[in-house]
Amino acid sequence: MNKKIRVAVIFGGQSSEHEVSRVSAESVIRNINKDKFDVVMVGITKDGNWLNYNGPVDKLGSGEWEKLALTTRATAVENKLLGEDSSKNKLVEGASARSIFKAAGMDNDGQKIDIVFPVLHGANGEDGTIQGLFELAGIPYVGAGVLASAVGMDKAFTKIIFEKEGIPQGKYLVFNRKNIKSSLDEVINKVESVLPYPCFVKPSNAGSSVGVGKAHDRRELIETLFEAAKHDRKVLVEEFINGREVECAVLGNDDPIASTVGEVIPCNEFYDYKAKYIDNNSKVIIPADLPESTIAEIREYAVRAFKSLDCAGLSRIDFFVLKETGKVYINEINTLPGFTSISMYPKLWEASGIPYSELIEKLLDLAVERYNDKISE
Repeated sequence: MNKKIRVAVIFGGQSSEHEVSRVSAESVIRNINKDKFDVVMVGITKDGNWLNYNGPVDKLGSGEWEKLALTTRATAVENKLLGEDSSKNKLVEGASARSIFKAAGMDNDGQKIDIVFPVLHGANGEDGTIQGLFELAGIPYVGAGVLASAVGMDKAFTKIIFEKEGIPQGKYLVFNRKNIKSSLDEVINKVESVLPYPCFVKPSNAGSSVGVGKAHDRRELIETLFEAAKHDRKVLVEEFINGREVECAVLGNDDPIASTVGEVIPCNEFYDYKAKYIDNNSKVIIPADLPESTIAEIREYAVRAFKSLDCAGLSRIDFFVLKETGKVYINEINTLPGFTSISMYPKLWEASGIPYSELIEKLLDLAVERYNDKISE
């Protein structure tokens, strides 16, 4: 009988997308092939503690897992790694995530972690930081590497790369928090000289449309600039594109493939955090009602975007299709997209012939493939 592969599913985190991550992780764990994989659940609390969790899976989405973990025998790893005062400035002793997992009580039976599935979104999960830890540890992990994760998280840098790649996109400007606070008039004048109203304002490093606003006039521009600056030191101001919002999923490593294309019809003025996760009234149409030539163009751009960042495993790439002309513009890339049972990434692949459980297994296989490719001489 073949030994099961031990997968550590890491969820939660310290970003503004902590709750979304928990729901995604619950879906992944429910649908992973238990005949082939043993799952170790690892939760990261909002204050940064890593906890081993052995309780009911249905407590992840609600957040009840944390209290259960603390009242059983879960152990915070932070003190063992960073010192008694939990200072974030101390170096991690013995750069090995295997020792991290053991310290958290995750392989006390002597079994090692074979693969990590980081079901994390936003800062400290999707931005290359935790990927660097796995690299130091020498453990295969699902998703993009350090560079692709970091660049993919920073919308300003992805725009530079997409521009170099020749993928059409809207006009944009980048400001930092200090500019906004100390030279607000200059920022406003710069925006108004380049972009007409309405325009979009968003943190350069954030996901799930957290901190994103649409400015219809100068007053709203000021409000959205300061709101975006709460979430990141770098703020992006983008041209408003009067287009249909469509998304495409990409799967693979060096030879990625693209799914069909889905269209999002938001219940609010745009597809913000509330429309995605709270109101639950937005509509998704898969496949999108677009000409085959447009769908083919979007799929081609999606693969090009994926490869231009040297992504691995999975990504979801978002586009606009102009309502009047049908011209396609890229919006952004998500290297660790939402993975709930109703999230666009798995739904797009389900519509393309890969069911949820099979998709999870493919991603784990791709993680091992990428790891072996890196260590091969």
